[in-house]
Amino acid sequence: MPTNRPYPAGTSHQAAADRTRLGAPHAGGAGTLGRHTVSRIGYGAMQLDRLPDDRAGALAVLRRAAELGADHVDTAQFYGDGYVNELIRDAYRPADGIVVVTKVGADPDPGARIPIRPAQRPEQLRASVEDNLRSLGLDQIPVVNLRRLGDNGPRIRATGDQVVALDDQLAAMTALRDEGKIGAIGLSGVTEDELRRALPAGIVCVQNAYSLVARDDEATLRLCQAEQIAWVPFFPLGGAFPGMTHVADVPAVVAVAESLGVTAAQVGLAWLLRHSANTLLIPGTASIEHLAANIAAGSVELPDDALAALDAAPTHSTDLPIDEPTRP
Repeated sequence: MPTNRPYPAGTSHQAAADRTRLGAPHAGGAGTLGRHTVSRIGYGAMQLDRLPDDRAGALAVLRRAAELGADHVDTAQFYGDGYVNELIRDAYRPADGIVVVTKVGADPDPGARIPIRPAQRPEQLRASVEDNLRSLGLDQIPVVNLRRLGDNGPRIRATGDQVVALDDQLAAMTALRDEGKIGAIGLSGVTEDELRRALPAGIVCVQNAYSLVARDDEATLRLCQAEQIAWVPFFPLGGAFPGMTHVADVPAVVAVAESLGVTAAQVGLAWLLRHSANTLLIPGTASIEHLAANIAAGSVELPDDALAALDAAPTHSTDLPIDEPTRP
């Protein structure tokens, strides 16, 4: 097993309240992810699969994220068929204290129009965890999200023998946790009812589509808040699919951004942090410049009148088409 593990098995992330282990201020302030104290703004690594021929550039983005105070990173084996996981393995040292969060429930499908396929059966979840352990160079993955592929998730749907009872999936995930292969269990693409059923398993985070412009999952967010579960929205700025509204299209967001001298995207991210104290963000990018702008959103202060205007902005359905997202 490689020794350059981003997060050594059996240890606890004990960063000071206002600093990461690298000594940077927590991006967006400090939050909680299971037993870990982390920055409220982390880094979503999906877009690094756009840099297959620029490994040095991809590694630079990962290292810069940590330097700027993002000390948790979201990944998956199906991001570039293991390529992104391998970048994370090579970018960080154990002393960096990076909390790695991956997901299972789909496998890579290279060459397909949508390069993933469902992998929802318990034995497939276990195999995916093993694949992630190998490509990340870890003995234990701090957090693994079970990505459900029902009506509340993007891109693909489970059909046939891939339609698996949540209880059976949770049994597999709990066994992996008991074996020490994963540190904690999260969920992704779940309904409020599914989350309630899963609470006895000790869920530490939920990843669902949610943004200022798409708030269908407010009840699920509030349940997470009540249960002290981290809320980690994907598509935090909307607009991931054709026909979906983006925060930059909302007049109230544009007006607030202009008044504060920041970007509409920064306003959208700042609103999420202000809206709920249990929110952790994982905005993704393959650009260091864009990365810095995302991190800077954690310093945007929204006056009460601006917050009221944003709260009153119209929202749209988070129903997600079965299609591949358009990545700006």
